Amino acid sequence: MAYAVVVELKHAPKPKWKLEEALEFLNVPDFIPAASDPARIEFDGPRNFKFSTPRPSKVEENNIVYGRLYRCAERRQERPVIILLDGGFAIGYHSAFPLLARRFNRAGFNVAALVAPYNLQRRPRRPIEENCLEFAREIAQNVAEIRALTGWLFDEGCPSVGLLGFSFGGWLAGLTACSDTRIACAVLTVPRVRMRCSQPVVWRRLREALQALRPAQEAMDTTRLNLILSTPVIPKEDILLIEGIHELFGERQWMEELWQKWEQPEIWRLPHGHVSALFVPGLTGRVLDWLTPRLEAGRKNNA
Repeated sequence: MAYAVVVELKHAPKPKWKLEEALEFLNVPDFIPAASDPARIEFDGPRNFKFSTPRPSKVEENNIVYGRLYRCAERRQERPVIILLDGGFAIGYHSAFPLLARRFNRAGFNVAALVAPYNLQRRPRRPIEENCLEFAREIAQNVAEIRALTGWLFDEGCPSVGLLGFSFGGWLAGLTACSDTRIACAVLTVPRVRMRCSQPVVWRRLREALQALRPAQEAMDTTRLNLILSTPVIPKEDILLIEGIHELFGERQWMEELWQKWEQPEIWRLPHGHVSALFVPGLTGRVLDWLTPRLEAGRKNNA
């Protein structure tokens, strides 16, 4: 869970965690439904767009999805799209993503990026309710919005769509790859794999909060939130896992378990940590080389 969630729940009585309601919500098919309607997108200028979320929350500001579409220079409507999925706190939306988009545009691919629920302009100024049920709903909202954007892209003539997720975004890419057969390929870069985090945490307040919440996290790890318990609906040849072998935000054994459960898709084990793995020299080019044949194959299949 996000830092604010675990700290707030640590001091709340267990009934306010709404764990039982969260488990009930996560274990019904409607958590990630089979059907997905395309978004009704409105543009505000050449790049910025918005649409109404397919899974409204109780927070009005959170019910409008904002994003950017970076178009390549030539034959843009005929070219595939790479959807970038950010880590926590939307740290890449205004920084790394524009740089990545320019690189991918030069290679002939369109790029889309979304502001995740409760981030940037979607976060209300007043305090919001933090509990297990709201977190589960936030995950469902994330996946629904990715799928709605995907539907709109196909309606606009896009030949294929790939996902490139980082950290929390890698988790969302994995959940989407387990629920939507339209996705041509997915790259999970140092992804979150499950709820529980048992690696040492430096900050005492957060460490104590995580310890108090372990039973709740373990319970939620019995649901589809745990990628190890999920099964991709796209071929394993179209999935790339990127692991930082010095990862401190999750355990390597879970990444290895995911790799085994998903029938050993391609995996790159980098001698880096959670953050430094995102800045490996030459990694963007390697990822682009991996994505290109799969996106082009998807383009031909949908021609």
